[in-house]
Amino acid sequence: MRKQLEDSMSTAATADAWAQLSLLASAVDSELDRWLGDAFRVSATELRALELLSRASDKELRVNELAQRIGLNASSVTRLVNRLEAKGLARRDLCADDGRGVYAVIDEAGERLLADARPAADAHLASVLSQLAARFPQLDAGATKRALSEVGDRIG
Repeated sequence: MRKQLEDSMSTAATADAWAQLSLLASAVDSELDRWLGDAFRVSATELRALELLSRASDKELRVNELAQRIGLNASSVTRLVNRLEAKGLARRDLCADDGRGVYAVIDEAGERLLADARPAADAHLASVLSQLAARFPQLDAGATKRALSEVGDRIG
């Protein structure tokens, strides 16, 4: 019985830790999104997509693969690629072997934007994280550190 109670308490602590990390990720992503929009007219997700495309062989990924790597569903990534295309940062290309396959391909303008925005975004992220308590008073920095540790321990 005691073991069950300890396991239940441990599971609850992990759930609380995960909730704390979700709040952290949401707050930081929102701040980064706002800042990137103001500074570079792209969202954090658009920048992540450009980075993934830039790192891929031939600077392209199937839309389904991009969805998996970025953590979105296929229809969300289709809209994402539409936005990148409208901004002249990426384009679609049909798979020569499979007419149903669609690739997202980074364009030169996307590469240039990535080269400018990535270092600036990294510096802004570091600044945000170093000033966590001041920027997000609703997040307890100590609780966030403990949450990182708790979830890290569960991961192994």
